[in-house]
Amino acid sequence: MSNLFAIAYPDVATAQQVRDDAIGLQKQKLIDLEDIVVVERRPDGKIKLHQAVNTTGIGAASGALWGGVIGLLFFMPFLGAAIGGATGAAVGSATDVGVDDKFMKEVGHKLEPGSAAVFLLVRSATADKVVPALARHGGEILQTSLSAEQEEHLVDAVKAAQATAAG
Repeated sequence: MSNLFAIAYPDVATAQQVRDDAIGLQKQKLIDLEDIVVVERRPDGKIKLHQAVNTTGIGAASGALWGGVIGLLFFMPFLGAAIGGATGAAVGSATDVGVDDKFMKEVGHKLEPGSAAVFLLVRSATADKVVPALARHGGEILQTSLSAEQEEHLVDAVKAAQATAAG
């Protein structure tokens, strides 16, 4: 079962740096992310989701491939690829994987204009390495799917890591 973490930052640049660091930690096999999204509340109050995975592009590529294969059967591979690509893009754009977009937008409306949050859906993590690596950016934990006791332990670990980093 995955755990959800939503952490607020004063600006989108810091949130994007945290996302990049988390992806780097995933490449080191220290964290297994199901999804990671930066939610930005623009100065005009609008919410922008910076998704890590583009389901529209993946759907279009997959649809074009399968459409081309099916089109070969009917001696019209280009028409099949075009129809498959368009269908795949439509299906991909309607697909929501990971953290629910509506939920992220609701939380995003609670952010101050100009700030951002990172939503991490974590399958597993090596906490003693991941927490200090991400805690150095600061941030405020908005929400988790942890129990109250686990969340309190996490907050204490983050404060300890930040104190160590501050020196």
